[in-house]
Amino acid sequence: MKNVKTTNTPYDDVFRTLLNDCRFLIIPVINEVFGEHYSGQEKIIFSPNEHFLNQQGGNEEERITDTSFKIEGNKTKKYHLECQSSTDNSMLVRFFEYDTQIALDEGKINGNILTVTLPHSAVLFLRHHTSTPDTLKIRMITPGGTVEYNIPVIKSQKYTLKEIFEKNLLFLIPFYIFSHEAQFKEYEKDKTKLRVLLQEYEQIKNKLEELLNKGTISEYIKCTIIDMSNKVLEHIAIKYNSVKEGVKAIMGGKILEYEAKTIKKEGIKQGIEQGIEQGIEGTVSILKNLGIPTQTILVKIQEQYNLSPEDSQKYL
Repeated sequence: MKNVKTTNTPYDDVFRTLLNDCRFLIIPVINEVFGEHYSGQEKIIFSPNEHFLNQQGGNEEERITDTSFKIEGNKTKKYHLECQSSTDNSMLVRFFEYDTQIALDEGKINGNILTVTLPHSAVLFLRHHTSTPDTLKIRMITPGGTVEYNIPVIKSQKYTLKEIFEKNLLFLIPFYIFSHEAQFKEYEKDKTKLRVLLQEYEQIKNKLEELLNKGTISEYIKCTIIDMSNKVLEHIAIKYNSVKEGVKAIMGGKILEYEAKTIKKEGIKQGIEQGIEQGIEGTVSILKNLGIPTQTILVKIQEQYNLSPEDSQKYL
């Protein structure tokens, strides 16, 4: 028997949508948190985020992780990221449950030895306080000795707009509004203070346009960031119409998900049409420039050119 336990919030949905649709945006975050030096050209392979935990009486309880994935670079590493709007006492227990289950999913038995590899884990806090630690710790006392590992804490509110764009942490833009949450009441009463907030979002919009014009991001990536920013705004500022409507007006209003998806699908179609004249390499290059995820490119060139998975991989 399976008991499903989920704790989805609109912010979790935004977090997962960004990872699924704009996966390369997570690479600079991984570099920032874990001190890695990924170029952004690495392959990201997502794992199932549903895990079944054995309970007493033979029952299984389904837990949903925010995301777990591998990055294949010079070495292959597993990562597990969670998004939390605020701290709660059960979080470390959930991390331990998720990490060990992720490790077991790919555990290997060689003779009488079971080898499991725990992922590199981190948590994104959308809100934090002076007492919020920079790292969490899990300590396991085993018959063979004590083992500890740290879980870095990403505090989204601590990053200024300048740092977000300098470090290419575009993944954090939809959550930037949390840094202003404490001032919402003031903004509703004081138009001068509200104007400061709107000027920051004008800056965000202009910076995204600059990145688009430089070819750093695609139209699809830009639209998705704006769409997800609006989704967060709808929930966090639900009682503050001046804040909500003011920011939406600057960012261009709500971009419905299907519109962003249409841009992506149209980009794939145009990329293949243009690439046919240039061969497989041309198709791959065009689709990459459009910001199409690597796995999607693989599938499309396999279909278009009747390639095996192994042969299509060579062109990436």
